[in-house]
Amino acid sequence: MQIRFSKQFRKQYQRLPKPLQQTTRRRLELWQEDPMNSLLRVHRLSGRLQHLYSLSVTGDLRVLYELIGDEIVIFQMVGTHAQLYG
Repeated sequence: MQIRFSKQFRKQYQRLPKPLQQTTRRRLELWQEDPMNSLLRVHRLSGRLQHLYSLSVTGDLRVLYELIGDEIVIFQMVGTHAQLYG
């Protein structure tokens, strides 16, 4: 599986405090090992973001990603629930 990061994701990730960057990195590694791990609370979104999936990094921090076929994953955004959905 090929993993890519959007420009928007990279910018948002760089703005996170270092401890949250580390936590995000660990959650993405966990996702690579087991995308359906219950800690990640992965689910497909609805409405205008219906083409994306969400995974939980912390209680409020989320990563949104897109699946392109079976081979490509693009991590699109990272931020709090309010930043991403509000």
